[in-house]
This record gives sequence, C-alpha cells and structure tokens, in this order.
Amino acid sequence: MNENLTVNEQGNLAVAGVDAIELAEEYGTPVYIMNEDLIRHNCRLFKESIDKYYGGNGLVCYASKAFSCLEIYRIVASEGLGVDVVSGGELFAALKAGTDASKICFHGNNKTAAELEYALENKVGRIVADNIPELHMLNKIAEKMGVTADIMFRVKPGVDAHTHDFVRVGKIDSKFGFAIETGEAFEAVKLALSSKFVRVKGLHCHIGSQIFDVAPFEAAAEIMLGFIAEIRNKLGYEIEELNLGGGFGIKYTDEDTPVPFVNYMESVSEVVRNTCENLNIKQPFIFIEPGRSVVGEAGTTLYTVGARKEIPNIRTYLSVDGSMCDNPRYSLYGAKYDAIVANRAEQERSETVTVAGKCCETDTLIEEVKIQHADSGDILAVLSTGAYNYSMASHYNKTPNPPVVFIKDGQSRIAVRRETYEDLVRNDV
Repeated sequence: MNENLTVNEQGNLAVAGVDAIELAEEYGTPVYIMNEDLIRHNCRLFKESIDKYYGGNGLVCYASKAFSCLEIYRIVASEGLGVDVVSGGELFAALKAGTDASKICFHGNNKTAAELEYALENKVGRIVADNIPELHMLNKIAEKMGVTADIMFRVKPGVDAHTHDFVRVGKIDSKFGFAIETGEAFEAVKLALSSKFVRVKGLHCHIGSQIFDVAPFEAAAEIMLGFIAEIRNKLGYEIEELNLGGGFGIKYTDEDTPVPFVNYMESVSEVVRNTCENLNIKQPFIFIEPGRSVVGEAGTTLYTVGARKEIPNIRTYLSVDGSMCDNPRYSLYGAKYDAIVANRAEQERSETVTVAGKCCETDTLIEEVKIQHADSGDILAVLSTGAYNYSMASHYNKTPNPPVVFIKDGQSRIAVRRETYEDLVRNDV
C-alpha cells in the first residue's frame, strides 16, 4: 500500500488510521478522504529541503490546480508555502482562505483582462506572462491602475521530460510560453524591459507531469540559467528569480517508482550552484511548484459496489456509485489506479475486474485491476486520488459532487459538503 493506508484489527482498510467502513457509514459514498497529516508531512519535506539546499533563498508554491478548496489553501499557508493559481476562481479561493498575496504566482495561457485586474488589485506577488498579447494587455491595465506589475515569463526550455533525449531544440509545439531556441523568449524579455508598467522579476518553466527521473529537471535548470546569463550578457539585466515548476511523480500503482523529493532538491540544487559559478551569474531566488506530489497519495476515494456483471471469457465489471464525474482521469488519458475492497482488506487479491462508473457513457474508473472478491454493498477504496480528482469533477448527468473529508490526528471532519440536487440547479433561471 502506501503510508496513507493500513489494515486494522477488524481486517478493514484504515485511511490515516481511521476505519474506512466507518468513514463510509458516517459520510456516505462516494467520498473523497484526505490525510491532512500526510499533506503536512509532504509540505514540510519540500520546505525543509528548499531551505537546506538553497540556504533559505527559495519558496515552495503549492500548485493548487491539483486540489483546490479553502481548507487546502489554509493548510499549505500554515506550513509556510506559497500558492500557484491558474484562474480567477483559484485566486479568489486562495485569497478568501487568507493566503498571503505576495506568495501567489498567477499562471495561465489566456488570462482575461478581468483576471489581470483582479490580480493587480490584490497585489499578487508574480504574474507569469505567457504571450505577447498578454504582456501588452497587462502593461495597459497596470498603467490605467497606476501600478507596476511584477512578472515572470513562462519559457519552454526544450527538454523532453519523459525520455533521456534532452533535446534543446524543437520543443516548440505547446500552447504555453516562449521558446528559447526561436529567439521569441529573448525578444519577449527585451520588450518587457522597455515597457513602463511591468517589471521583469524572473523566468518560469514547467517540463511535464508525473516525472520519475531527476535528469530532466537538471537539464531544464541548466538551460534556464544559461538563458539568464544570455539576458545578462546581451541586455545588461540581472534576472533575480527562477521558477523551476513542478511535475514530480507519485505512486499510483506498483509500476510507479517516484524519486524521493529530497533527492530531487539536492541534485538540482547542485546543478544550479555549479552552473551559476560556471556562468558567473548570481544564483537566483528559486521557486518550485509541487501539486500532485503534495496531495496525490494523501487522497483515497471510497465507493459502494453496486452491480456485478460477469461476461464469461471476457471480463467482470464491478459498478460503483461514483463515475467519471468524480474521477475523469481514466476517460481523459487512461490513468491507472490501484484499489482495495475496504471491508476485505486482509484477504488475498483473488480476481481481476474492471471498475465501471454509473454515467450513461463508456464510463471506466479502472481497467483490469486485481482486488479482493467484491459483491454488492462492499466498499471499494481507490488509492492516490488526492490530485486531479475533486479538482476535475464535473456535473455530467446532473451528478452532485462528493464531499471532501479531512483526517488529522485520527479525527475526521468535513472540508467540502456533499452537493445536493438543489445545488445543481441553483444558477438555472
């Protein structure tokens, strides 16, 4: 399993030390369970390692697109982290939860004028500029408001994160950011330096997601620092900050072999230090943006098994009371998960099933997973659902969203209430 899960004396699955069957009975199913103790542990690992390896010259910003609600913003803030947001809605939630605006980085490839105005009104720490039209719009809005916008540029470093072929050219095909190899990133920085109402603070890159190798991060850091040196040498301008993004992999199944966070921090910090010395540039303030790796393994979704359909010599379908509405990741890109029959957790995994949802759709949650024998009424726990499950939930088939329950020190509490049918038509006229 993982450090979030155990089997108790009753032979049931325990999530953060609390019996999963009791949780299902108290809160109903489907329900998202989040282990707050593990989330805080992960926050501290990242913060302690960035403090250790960058001498306090860095900031961890939680990438809240992974899981966004008021409570998670409160938790990461209390652990000393900043926040990465990618929409006006995420920004609103972060501010409402009391997040220090100076520790917010606002991303997005197509921010609206209203979103930029809202960010400037609330003195957001960094706006990550993604394209030239946005740069012009931001400069104009800042002028109208009589302020100066602190910005980073999102840059494509040309690193293939999922192979060992660290191509420094040709990685242009992305809706995000400015490519270094075409010269557009350099020209964007040059333009910003001549713009009166924006101030270039740093550069940002993000090379991918669910990455299990440190080397791509090392390559990206080296390339980005080389670009900082180029800006210094050609434009006489010292970039103060470098955001190396996120993308650190987690364990969904036994096939996954994530690198410990501290290993990444130590290895990349050595590259940063050595490259800065070789290029004779001042080491920039370092940001990183973990999201999935903070909350992913801390989440477990509990379902109640309904229909069981055995198709001889083909497969067995196990239908649950959840669906692609509460976890669309398999439908979107074939994501893999592990699962346990919570009330039979001590038993051998004896059968292979496909877990199906209840939507009127080819609605698969897990394809071909080996679990304990399950019948109608059993509780199925799907593991590592803390990231990109609640945050990507939909109302397809007019399905209410499940509640979110946090567990801390063996005590559970509601963080997000279960939606009702009335909630589904609240905005209808």
